[in-house]
Amino acid sequence: TLRMRVPALLILLICFRGRAGPSPHFLQQPEDLVVLLGEEARLPCALGAYWGLVQWTKSGLALGGQRDLPGWSRYWISGNAAKGQHDLHIRPVELEDEASYECQATQAGLRSRPAQLHVLVPPEAPQVLGGPSVSLVAGIPVNLTCRSRGDARPTPELLWFRDGVRLDGITIHQTVLKEGTPESVESTLTLTPSSHDDGATLVCRARSQALPTGRDTAITLSLQYPPEVTLSAAPHTVQVGEKVTFLCHATAQPPVTGYRWAKGGSPVLGARGPRLEVVADASFLTEPVSCEVSNAVGSANRTTALDVLFGPILQAKPEPVSVDVGEDASFICAWRGNPLPRVTWTRRGGAQVLGSGPTLRLPSVGPEDAGDYVCRAEPGLSGLGGGAAEARLTVNAPPVVTALHSAPAFLRGPARLQCLVFASPAPDAVVWSWDEGFLEAGSRGRFLVETFPAPEGHEGQGPGLISVLHISGTQESDFSRSFNCSARNRLGEGGARASLGRRASASFLEQKNLMRIPGSSDGSSSRGPEEEETGSGEDRGPIVNTDHSDLVLEEEGALQTKDPTNGYYKVRGVSVSLSLGEAPGGGLFLPPTSPLGPPGTPTFYDFNPHLGIVPPCRLYRAQAGYLTTPHPRAFTSYIKPTSFGPPDLAPGTPHFPYAAFPTPSHPRLQTHV
Repeated sequence: TLRMRVPALLILLICFRGRAGPSPHFLQQPEDLVVLLGEEARLPCALGAYWGLVQWTKSGLALGGQRDLPGWSRYWISGNAAKGQHDLHIRPVELEDEASYECQATQAGLRSRPAQLHVLVPPEAPQVLGGPSVSLVAGIPVNLTCRSRGDARPTPELLWFRDGVRLDGITIHQTVLKEGTPESVESTLTLTPSSHDDGATLVCRARSQALPTGRDTAITLSLQYPPEVTLSAAPHTVQVGEKVTFLCHATAQPPVTGYRWAKGGSPVLGARGPRLEVVADASFLTEPVSCEVSNAVGSANRTTALDVLFGPILQAKPEPVSVDVGEDASFICAWRGNPLPRVTWTRRGGAQVLGSGPTLRLPSVGPEDAGDYVCRAEPGLSGLGGGAAEARLTVNAPPVVTALHSAPAFLRGPARLQCLVFASPAPDAVVWSWDEGFLEAGSRGRFLVETFPAPEGHEGQGPGLISVLHISGTQESDFSRSFNCSARNRLGEGGARASLGRRASASFLEQKNLMRIPGSSDGSSSRGPEEEETGSGEDRGPIVNTDHSDLVLEEEGALQTKDPTNGYYKVRGVSVSLSLGEAPGGGLFLPPTSPLGPPGTPTFYDFNPHLGIVPPCRLYRAQAGYLTTPHPRAFTSYIKPTSFGPPDLAPGTPHFPYAAFPTPSHPRLQTHV
């Protein structure tokens, strides 16, 4: 019974003591430590409520429980053991000391967390291959190699410096020679040296955590380089015919061995040495002079062009331009000269400067912009050169149709109506229409249509056509109806309306005697030249106005002009007379043969006799009569409408090509072309 009570009492005593005081515990545990090779390492360890044995382990190996750690000459434990201090010291630290360490309270069964000791080895001064003096050739890329030495830990970083400044932006490549071991590394610096690098000092620095300031190795660059050339000319600015001296200066290592001169890429024969004398001409402005200097390493050259003064010379004439209305137009006129010529643009016959420089741009052109444009270059300082060149602007727009004056006709006699069409591009069709029909070309019953080229209109106006409607055997209805002349191109339509005037006196037989044309049944004219002139004068009757009241006749028979085109052209009044054949009784009209050539030959009308314009330009003359057209200068002014509205069709008038379009009236600004 006593034996059973003793263990129980011991257990109660132990429990009582546990409740009476704290249990053993760590007050401080060791942590990872980094230390340089050869320095001292200290790993702290402090315990509370423990007075038993304390020992350290290295990678699981016990170092012993004594304070001086016999067998480990560089290891010892320090601190006040009564206060629980048991710090491990290592001095001097060697590479073999790099391990994992624990502090253990063996009687209490306590172990600290493991602490890793890292040993750092500072790098040694690196080695630059080929140093301390490296010979290089300017302009040739080279690789400079820097290699670390020793067992540095961690692996060092190799940096390049010049004059204390780190070389950034230059190719640097670093290689570990033995992967996974603290062996040396290499750094390669790639550069292309120049002559300015001669004598320069470069530094390779090995740097790591063990030695942040690093260790340096310096080298000196020794450069060989080809010649560096400067070329000058005196004087640099000259007039044609003046003398110029070129001087070629060079520095080189090794020294210069020869000079070579060229002009515009072609060698200058007989030129040797650093000096060249020439007589300047205009070619020196575009054919520079070059000097090439050589030595054992290579060669270099420099080029300079003289500033040779000469007057403007035309290089490229402006080309004619054709654009649609509303589009932009531009002309280019190239002049060559030194100094650069001052180029101005005007319209032919005008003094206003429209622009300057080689290019003239006209935004959103209208019909009023059509015409000839002149680019002019002023003479140079010498007074020579200069001049002018011009080109035409054609503005494509809807056709402009004008009803021309026609002589009044007898009832049941022949008659004719005429319209003048200007259009660019040329009209696709010109059509005459009336109440019961229309006709574009050829004959239809009593009606015949012929179309002739008209003399050229004003500049930029485009080609012109005259369309003539012949009527054989007029009827009462012909004098009360309106005849419409319409034209169309890809940009739009235009039209004019004309009426037939009636001559009240003379019988039909008198008409027949007066109005005989080639191609009638007897094949001859009943009038000679004298009668023709008289008949021409007799044909003049009252003016038949179009719907626009375009034409007015004065007492003397001269024609005054209003604006029949309402905004496109101002056209002088025109009196037109052409003897016609007729088919008695109003039968089918047969056209006469052409007086100028075989069928299909274009025939021109001559308006000059009726306008009194000199010189006369009679292009069409039949045996018994002629039709006249205005001289090109008859169209003297040009008017732009405020807008291009759709045609104003009369009630019951069919659509184009059968319809006639009166020209709307708009306020407009008159511009002389």
